[in-house]
Amino acid sequence: MAAQRVLPQSKESLLQSYNKRLKDDVRSILDNFTEIIKTAKVEDETQVSRATQAEQDHFEMHVRAANIVRAGESLMKLVSDLKQFLILNDFPSVNEAISLSNQQLRVLQEECDKKLISLRDEIAIDLYELEEAYYSSSCGQWDGVELPLCEAFHRQDSWGSPEMTSSTSHVNPEDSEHLGTQESMQRQHNGHGSSASDQHQS
Repeated sequence: MAAQRVLPQSKESLLQSYNKRLKDDVRSILDNFTEIIKTAKVEDETQVSRATQAEQDHFEMHVRAANIVRAGESLMKLVSDLKQFLILNDFPSVNEAISLSNQQLRVLQEECDKKLISLRDEIAIDLYELEEAYYSSSCGQWDGVELPLCEAFHRQDSWGSPEMTSSTSHVNPEDSEHLGTQESMQRQHNGHGSSASDQHQS
């Protein structure tokens, strides 16, 4: 158990006043309740008539009951003052509660970090396997050059798109004939140029 803390003089006197209020209120409740019980006792006839004695006892009971109520309200006020005193002055308890909350949050943070690290490792392994499978397949090759994953899929989608297939399938016959004529002329020109050069060299 922790050692009792030394309080300042003002706080010590305040606690002593709280203790005195507590004892006084409890004693007042006990004394007034005891007198009410005594008043309920039926006594022998005296010089005072029974009606007068009854009225006196009735009034005394009301007064003592009011004293009990006042002492109870004073105790409730004392409880409120003690709560306020603890809230404003019990710094070690507040610091202890803050430290406990910080420890719980740190434990939660460590658990989240471990889960995130594990998830990162799993994603890295899966991504490595996907890259190996991609580069070992034909999708990763384009004219003998390894392309990035996004570029290869982009080109594959562009070649496999309906616009590209339709443009290649629906070629104008005149354009194809024109292209064939140009190719033949180019071949003939290349042939004449090579024969002339051969004759010149000879």
